[in-house]
Amino acid sequence: MSQILWLLIDSLGSLFAVACVLRAYGHRVHLNPRNPISQFLTSLTDWMVQPLRKLIAPTRTMDWASVVAALLTALLVSLLFALLVGGPRIPNPAEIMLRSVVWLARSVIYLVMGLVILQAILSWVNPYAPLAPAVQQLTQPLLAPFRKIVPLIGGVDLSPLFLVILLQVLLILFDPGMISAVFR
Repeated sequence: MSQILWLLIDSLGSLFAVACVLRAYGHRVHLNPRNPISQFLTSLTDWMVQPLRKLIAPTRTMDWASVVAALLTALLVSLLFALLVGGPRIPNPAEIMLRSVVWLARSVIYLVMGLVILQAILSWVNPYAPLAPAVQQLTQPLLAPFRKIVPLIGGVDLSPLFLVILLQVLLILFDPGMISAVFR
């Protein structure tokens, strides 16, 4: 039963934290607030971001309230994990902090992978889809360094492939099993 509960907590927490991160990143790349992605993210995260904005004002380049909302979500999920798995013992605060950072980093890596794969598919299948400009705007800053290094091969842009490979390496480095090994 605890595995099912953890699956639900992890899935819902990941979706919400990723939505907060994507909202902050959309603010950074000046994503149009009227596009469907921005409207969805705002509707989903406003209940937590707006109260935080009263304490933490956004700057021109960063929506810090959204970042804090993602971090608070990661801390809550990490604490719930420690309580579910650890049993009656008191959770170690350092372990919870490290676990939350690794959990959030892995979630963001999966988000970037999904965006890059979606952008590649849209560019092949339907570059004029309603979501295509927003996805392009979100992935362009991430793919630009690779596009400078990796040449077009037969007219095909392989930079998304190289970014996904790099992200896979990062997923290996952010292995959640290392946290358990450190704190045992």
